Amino acid sequence: MAKVAILTDSNSGITQDMAKELGVSVLPMPVYINEKLYYEDVTITQEQFYNFLEMGVNVHTSQPSPGDVMERWDTLLKDYDEIVHIPMSSGLSSTCENAIMLARDDDYAGKVFVVDNQRISVTMYQSVMDAKRLAEQGMGGEEIKNLLEKTKLDSSIYISVDTMEYLKKGGRVTAAAAGIATILNIKPVLQIQGGKLDQYSKARGMKSAKKDMIKALKQDFEGRFKEFDEEGKMKIYIAYTKDISESLIFEEEIKQAFPNVDYELIKHPLSLSVSCHIGPGALAVACSRVLA
Repeated sequence: MAKVAILTDSNSGITQDMAKELGVSVLPMPVYINEKLYYEDVTITQEQFYNFLEMGVNVHTSQPSPGDVMERWDTLLKDYDEIVHIPMSSGLSSTCENAIMLARDDDYAGKVFVVDNQRISVTMYQSVMDAKRLAEQGMGGEEIKNLLEKTKLDSSIYISVDTMEYLKKGGRVTAAAAGIATILNIKPVLQIQGGKLDQYSKARGMKSAKKDMIKALKQDFEGRFKEFDEEGKMKIYIAYTKDISESLIFEEEIKQAFPNVDYELIKHPLSLSVSCHIGPGALAVACSRVLA
C-alpha cells in the first residue's frame, strides 16, 4: 500500500499549527504589501494583514512559486510514495493549473496528483479532510484525486460582505454601484459553486443578508443535497473575516434553522487571498458532502 501525503495551501484555512495536528502539509500563500513579500501564517498574521488592509496600503496576493511548490514535493517524497495536492480552485486562480503542469515532469509523474475540485476556504478544508481519511483507509493518490474531482460540486459557499469597497478595488463592481450600496446599506450575498463567484442576492443590512444565506443553505439541503443529508453525510461551516463575534451570533441562528441536522459547525477565518478581495466584516456559511 502506497504511503500518501496530503498537501494543500493556506486558502484552505488550515494554519501551520493545525497542519501539524492533522498530519497534512500546507503551502503558505504569498501576499505583497507595498511590494514587500509575506507568507500567510508564516511571516504575517491575520491581525497584521487587516491592519495593513485598513490603512489603505497597496495589498495584492500571488501564488506559490514553482520553486516553492517543487521543493515541498521533493521534501514530502522523501517520506511518502505519493502526494495528493489540493490547491485553491482553478476558477479563482492559476495556482492549480500551474501545479498540474509541474506535476507532468518526469520526476513527479505517477507520484504527484494535483486535484482540481474547484474549492476554496472551508469546502477546500473538507476536501483535505476527506483525502486524509481516504488515504488512511488505503486509497491511492490517483484514486483520491479522481473521487475528489468527481464530487467537486457537492458543496456550496454563501458570502455576505460588509463593504463593497474591496470588490470595487478588484474591479468586480463599479464605483457608482459601490457608492449606492453604501448609501442604501446593501450587503450583497455572493455564492461560490464550482469555482465561480456569482451574486446570489442583494440584502438591506447584515441581518437580512444572514437570512438570505440561511435560505440558500436550506434550499441546498432540501434539494440537491437531500440524499446526502438523509445519509448524515453533510457538514455546515461558518467563515468570517477579521472579527469572529458576528460568526458566533450567526452560529446560533444556523442551529435554530437546522434543529434536526446532525452536523459539525466549524468556524474558520477566511484566507488572506479571499479577504483581500472582500475586506473585513464579511461573513460566510458553507455546506459540503463528507466522503469518508
